[in-house]
Amino acid sequence: MSDAVRLDLHVHSVHSPDSGLTLEAVVGRLSYGGLRGFALTDHNTVRGHAALAELASKYTAYLFLPGVEVSTREGHLLAYGVSEAPPVHRPLAETVEWVRAHGGEAVPAHPFRWTHGVGRAVAERAAVPALEARNGHNSEIANLRAEELAARRNLGATGGSDAHALDDLGRAYTEFEPTVASRDDLLEAIRRRAVQPGGKSMPLAGRLRLAARSGLLRVRRGFRSI
Repeated sequence: MSDAVRLDLHVHSVHSPDSGLTLEAVVGRLSYGGLRGFALTDHNTVRGHAALAELASKYTAYLFLPGVEVSTREGHLLAYGVSEAPPVHRPLAETVEWVRAHGGEAVPAHPFRWTHGVGRAVAERAAVPALEARNGHNSEIANLRAEELAARRNLGATGGSDAHALDDLGRAYTEFEPTVASRDDLLEAIRRRAVQPGGKSMPLAGRLRLAARSGLLRVRRGFRSI
């Protein structure tokens, strides 16, 4: 897209059990990655939404999209534009309906990741407007599979870094039309499939470091999954 507006649609903050990112730190880094904003998608919580609203009033040049990464029975789902967290560990189809009933849009997160992805069978039939086709923590193969499936199903394709640390922010992103100017515009663009993913996948060495870090954090959580 010419003159596209880039947002990172998958960012975690201190309100996720596996992230130490503050929202102020994220905002301070946006311009370095050519980003005009981001979606806050903490795991199963909206505790950061009040602070996100304060940022929106303070940094009017940026766009901020409230969201949640919710754990469904089949895998993780990004819920954009909701003001409360969906119930966890419900069937994905039921959670998608809940998100839409609450004014949001649902996008399966990293559908082809071995851990927490919904997998091909579910991604083939999910009644969603888009798939996350470029995730900054995924392998290139997993991202290409998601992109191919989105294209074949005539769905939108989004991108997000899955950032838990500042170095990851903007590794992957979503491009919107230059006319977007509000939360509602962003949701409508996802709904209309007027989005395009960009950015990089993560090489094997990075994924191995990430897996080691995730394993350590899981031990600290008493082996509770997210």
